[in-house]
Amino acid sequence: MSARVTIRDLMTDQTLFGSQFGGDSFAAWRALLAAFYGLPLDDAETAIYRMLTSRSDAPQVAFNELWLAMGRRGGKTQGGGLLAVYHAPFMDYRAKLAPGEIATVLLIAADRAQARSAMRYVKGLCEHPMIAPMVKRETETTIEFTNNTAIEIATGSFRSVRGYTLAAVIADEIAFWQSEGASPDKETIAAVRPGLATLGGPLIALSSPYAKRGELWRTYKTHYGKDSERILVAQAPSRIMNPTLPQTVVDDAMRDDREHAMAEYMAEFRSDISSLIDPGLLDDCTRPKPLELHPVDGVTYHAFADPAGGGADEFTISIGHHEKDHCVVDLVRGRRGSPAEIVGEFAGILKNYGITRVSGDRYAGRWPRDEFEKHSIVYDVSEMDRSALYLEFLAKLNSGRVELPPCEKTVRQFAGLERRTSRSGRDSIDHAPGGHDDRANAVAGVVAHMTQRHANVAMILRKRNRRVAA
Repeated sequence: MSARVTIRDLMTDQTLFGSQFGGDSFAAWRALLAAFYGLPLDDAETAIYRMLTSRSDAPQVAFNELWLAMGRRGGKTQGGGLLAVYHAPFMDYRAKLAPGEIATVLLIAADRAQARSAMRYVKGLCEHPMIAPMVKRETETTIEFTNNTAIEIATGSFRSVRGYTLAAVIADEIAFWQSEGASPDKETIAAVRPGLATLGGPLIALSSPYAKRGELWRTYKTHYGKDSERILVAQAPSRIMNPTLPQTVVDDAMRDDREHAMAEYMAEFRSDISSLIDPGLLDDCTRPKPLELHPVDGVTYHAFADPAGGGADEFTISIGHHEKDHCVVDLVRGRRGSPAEIVGEFAGILKNYGITRVSGDRYAGRWPRDEFEKHSIVYDVSEMDRSALYLEFLAKLNSGRVELPPCEKTVRQFAGLERRTSRSGRDSIDHAPGGHDDRANAVAGVVAHMTQRHANVAMILRKRNRRVAA
């Protein structure tokens, strides 16, 4: 692997990107990246490097991995785009590539929308007069260059990132990738490391910090301030990386919600957020098959719906029944499309299980009640809010008295739930930013309402037995 220019050249040379990255506002970026690539540092850069990494000595050689926990508006997208371009058209890997092989710089984001945003910035950099003639082919997700390199975007799935010969991997906002469930961040990072081995490319993770979990937190806890020769971890408040961000923005955020602002702008991991459910507990309570249990004569079934009006959210429904003191979830289904058509489909499912009443939340006022009523189904508004449903479900799950269907999406949503503690000490439960909990909410709802009804029936029977005994 050879480079025509260093990262410092790329950021300061006026014929390259010096007009964009050469000013004082990118001084911290230049110092950190120069250190990462093993370039000599001047006194000012050494001071910045020590401040960001809590290390004592300046590095003598390049690192293999950079993990940067930094505040919002600190230039992550710009920095990530520049690094992607640096490792593609500015590098020559052809001596190490087999005929027809492509050296790929993989930009991995939490979701497709975020990945497209990163790619738009890369495409903007590739319009530079020195780079544009090297662009061989361009699609929505890939840019190929004449030197047998490519920049490609992907989402955080360990299945989709395998099989590449990787020149570099840039993990964008990794703190917001899934840390549990079907495709955890740990497995995705493990899947790309072998692909980097052939060319000796770097792994670069740039993210605002979030909860104390996942690969960013684990790497920070293990390597920050330590003299590792392979992994460099830095922590940078927004205004260190971007001094043009007004201080008033940070001050206002700190007054509104200190915990949130400390993560967003001061790059501190949040201590008020924790995972709600141990994934191992979900595995223990999930039946191997079938995905759905057919209705059985003589069994009383219950249902809970989580309506949605379109967009990314699913309109979901879950059905369950009691077996002694166990709550068995027979099915969970989610649909996108016309809400009225979905209600008609779900009403048919409910009737197949002999159900004439369904519980649900207060979504959209009277609309769900009126729409289900058209199909002779009564829609009862739940008295429990989302957090109360999840806490009731968690209690039942912890007791081992829940049987869940083997629905990968539902299990993943449960694993992604977070418990947040406010300044008043009150707990609330919700999905992580960018996540969903439509199916999890429907399952928790049916379990919580079955548990509540079972307790009410048991109380009535106890009272009746006491009267008979008297």
